[in-house]
Amino acid sequence: MSDHSQKKIIVGMSGGVDSSVAAYLLKQQGYQVAGLFMKNWEEDDNDTYCGAAKDLADAQAVCDKLNINLHRVNFAAEYWDNVFKLFLAEYQAGRTPNPDILCNKEIKFNAFLSFACEELEADYIATGHYVRRHTSAGKNCLLRGLDDNKDQSYFLYTLNQQQLARSLFPIGDLKKSEVRNIAEQLNLITAKKKDSTGICFIGERKFRDFLARYLPAQPGSIISVDGQDLGQHHGLMYHTLGQRKGLGIGGIKEGNGAPWYVVDKNIATNTLLVAQDHKHAKLMSHGLIAQQLSWIDLPSLTFPLRCMVKTRYRQQDIPCTVFSKAENSIEVRFEQPIVAVTPGQSAVFYQGDICLGGGIIEQRLQT
Repeated sequence: MSDHSQKKIIVGMSGGVDSSVAAYLLKQQGYQVAGLFMKNWEEDDNDTYCGAAKDLADAQAVCDKLNINLHRVNFAAEYWDNVFKLFLAEYQAGRTPNPDILCNKEIKFNAFLSFACEELEADYIATGHYVRRHTSAGKNCLLRGLDDNKDQSYFLYTLNQQQLARSLFPIGDLKKSEVRNIAEQLNLITAKKKDSTGICFIGERKFRDFLARYLPAQPGSIISVDGQDLGQHHGLMYHTLGQRKGLGIGGIKEGNGAPWYVVDKNIATNTLLVAQDHKHAKLMSHGLIAQQLSWIDLPSLTFPLRCMVKTRYRQQDIPCTVFSKAENSIEVRFEQPIVAVTPGQSAVFYQGDICLGGGIIEQRLQT
C-alpha cells in the first residue's frame, strides 16, 4: 500500500483536460482523491455564453470514470466581492486588471483551499496548473512548469508559503501533449476538449458588450501624438496600451497610412493618445513602480535584486534590477525598454525557474 493512502486530496475540477489528468495521476499515486467543481459566476437565465453547465457535466463524467466523488460548491458571492468588484473598479480607474490572477489569489487558493481543508478535512488541494512546487529545508518554492509554452507561474505569483505547503500540481512536470495523451489513453471525455480562453465570467461574448452592462461608457477624443483630433472613442475602459484593433480610425486620411496604436490614456481629460508606430517612444518603458507585492519567500531576498521580469503573460523574460522603496512598493529598472507596460497588470519576477513573486504595476517609467 502506498505511503500516500492516508492523505486526502481535493482536486479542483474545471471540466478541462488538465484537472482531469491531475486527478488521475494522484489516484495512481495512491492518494484518497475527490474532485470539487467551483461555481464562481451566477449566469443570467438567458445567458447562452457561459459553459458552466457543460463543464460541470464533463467534470462529473471524468470523476465517474475515475471512480471518485465530485463535490459542487458555489463561490459566486466570494467571487463577486473579491474578484469582480475589483475588476470593475480597476477598469473604471482606466487600468487593465488580470482577473485570472485575482481568482487564483482569492478563490482557488483561498476560498477553495479553506473549504477543502476545513469542511472536507483534506490534507492538500491540487489543480491542473502547469507549475511545479519544490520544498527544501522547510521552504516552498514555486517553479515554472516544465512545458515552457504552458507555464502558468505568472498567474500564481501571489501564493504564500502556507498556501504552497497545502497545494499539489501533478501535471507540472509534463508537457501538454503528454497530458492529452494520458487523457486519450484513458478515453476521458475531456481528452480533446479545447482549452478555455478569455475571462471566465465573460465567456465567448464580446468584452465591450459585457463591460457596458456594468459600467457607463464615457466617450472622448482620440488624439494623435502630434495633436490631431482623429475621432471619438467609446470609453477609455475599452482600450489598453499597445492596442491596434477596434480603434475605428483605420481609414482616416491623417498620418502615413500605417496602423494606429494606443500609446497612452489620459484619465483627467478622457482622451486616448495614438501613434503610427508600435514601438513609439511613448509606448516604451524603462522601468515601473509596483505595489501590492507578494513575495513567495521574502526573507531569502536582498535588495537591490537582480532578476528577470515579465510584465505580461507569455512575454520573454527581461533582465532587471528591483529596488525596494516605501513599504510594499518597489521600483524596477529594465536592462532594455519594454513595450506596452500596463498599469493594473502584474510584474512577476524570476531567477532561473524559480518564481520569486510580483506585484501590481502602478506606474510605468518612461525615462
